[in-house]
Amino acid sequence: MTAKKWLGLFVAALAVTGVIWAGFNVITDSYGVFGDRFLDFYSYDMTRNPRVAKIAWLDEHHDDYDSYIIGCSGSSSIPTEPLNEAFDANFYNMIMYGADLLDVEQTARYLLDNYEVKNIVVSLYVDNAIEYNVGEDDINSRLHAKVSGKPLLPFYLKYLFLNPSYGIDKLKSYFSDTDMPQVFDVFDVETGAYDKRLRDVEPIQTLEEYVEQPEYAVFANYPTGQYGMTQIDNCVKSLTAIRDMCEEAGVNLVVVNNPCYVDYLRYYSADDLALFAQKIAEVTPFWDFSFSSVSYDPRYWYDKTHFRNSVGDMMAAVMTGDESLYVPEGFGHYVTPETAPDSSDYAQDLRAPEDSYTASVPVILYHHLDENGEGDVTIRTDNFRAQMQAIKDAGYQTVSPEDLYRYVYEGTPLPDNPILITFDDGYSSNYELAYPILRELDMKATIFVIGVSVGKDVYKDTDYAITPHFSWEQANEMIASGLITIQTHTYDFHQWPLYEAEQSTARENVLPLAGESEQSYIAALLPDLQRARQELEQATGKTCFALAYPEGQSTKLSWMVAAKAGLDMTFSTRPAVSTVIKGLPQSLLNMPRISVDDITAEELLATLADAGA
Repeated sequence: MTAKKWLGLFVAALAVTGVIWAGFNVITDSYGVFGDRFLDFYSYDMTRNPRVAKIAWLDEHHDDYDSYIIGCSGSSSIPTEPLNEAFDANFYNMIMYGADLLDVEQTARYLLDNYEVKNIVVSLYVDNAIEYNVGEDDINSRLHAKVSGKPLLPFYLKYLFLNPSYGIDKLKSYFSDTDMPQVFDVFDVETGAYDKRLRDVEPIQTLEEYVEQPEYAVFANYPTGQYGMTQIDNCVKSLTAIRDMCEEAGVNLVVVNNPCYVDYLRYYSADDLALFAQKIAEVTPFWDFSFSSVSYDPRYWYDKTHFRNSVGDMMAAVMTGDESLYVPEGFGHYVTPETAPDSSDYAQDLRAPEDSYTASVPVILYHHLDENGEGDVTIRTDNFRAQMQAIKDAGYQTVSPEDLYRYVYEGTPLPDNPILITFDDGYSSNYELAYPILRELDMKATIFVIGVSVGKDVYKDTDYAITPHFSWEQANEMIASGLITIQTHTYDFHQWPLYEAEQSTARENVLPLAGESEQSYIAALLPDLQRARQELEQATGKTCFALAYPEGQSTKLSWMVAAKAGLDMTFSTRPAVSTVIKGLPQSLLNMPRISVDDITAEELLATLADAGA
């Protein structure tokens, strides 16, 4: 074969290789730049580089949105829903990893030039004043060329001939993806925000327990540092450009200075912080949430710089004038040049006494009553009466789940020495024996019913006799007293294996069965919880929002499923006193309960005292 033919074959082989290489990268589209038409796995693409993938997504879906939140990753906690309602808008969150103000300016220009825009929220963070125009060397942090104004051809060629390992990684992730958030898909594509479904349902109780967890250990020994805010003038220049663009386009501009954790805020001098606020206010008025009592409690924080979504909800409440949601005193100020803080404001100690926004609430757990107290979870009627009288005489005041909910979400005060009395399963003895005593003593209690067993004295559709359960009619009688709340213990996830046809697949609690896939588990648990809520609400006319996990057991996946089913309060059987925290819904999750058996009233009071009540 001649050299000419060899050369031709070589060139042809290179061309075929190039076509295959480029085709593979177009199909896998690891950064979403080509529209991700084959895998439609934008949560992965955005995790790789939200700057690039979100532009590609919006080029196809911008008609669904008319307003945008732009800023660094902390901006993810600013919620779109209340802003949508307040501004009659459809917001999309354009958060980018470590965005500087030049990134924000260029992104705002692209949005204004290419899409229909009604509102832009610029989310500032104090570290915007220490870095500006950091460059685009990293493929995971560069802007889309459409946004940066750089030539398009080299940009697309870069992604067309990426190392195939990027596409292989995406394929592996695609086929291993599940409903649970994972490290390779941390974004909610529809809103543009981080997917915090799991982070927002993790139970939170005492501060000591919180900082003992490895992921929050940074708060136990926060690193020291000192930063100079050398880029204030550049921040002002970019913010001025954004303001002018918005004014020219008739777009409403809202500027927000995000909350800071107090030990991180101390990385900056008080003089620099005051100068930053003053300079920003001279460009445009803004909402300043940077420093408040929230800055002091790590439980409001995911890590040293990212605040929880519930804090974002507070921010939205302040900005939109929503007075129904709890907001701590002094959280959020509308800053103008005349009201800009000075350096002394950042030197104050704004921490709030812990008992002003947290409450210790013992939750005690009962099951069944009878005259003899026979059985592991059965208490004698006279002993129950003595225990209730002792609790009342000791100064405890009974509360309901609704009381705890309003304390956390609305800041409604609780009485002194609150205590929550609960019963699991829904036995007739709760109605026949416990309720008359509670009514006589004017004490509240909550009963978690197994939906399939309500009004039954046999096990489901069998002839197996069970301890009788009260009916919906009896439940409504108790509810009408104003003392008893009925909530759910699942519909049918508290089964008795001996009475089930398939004993090996009996569900005694909400834990997955051995070898059960995530998909199958969700397909079983979610409809069960939805049915439990629906039937309870139809039968009682009351909202079902609380779940006691059967046997007190749960998993991270069950937490997410319960939240998806609309259950905002859950209970375990971990023996401890619960801590509820204003503005922190996670404190209502997996709340510990102290199980009470047939002990004396004195022993019960001692148990509560030992637990810290």
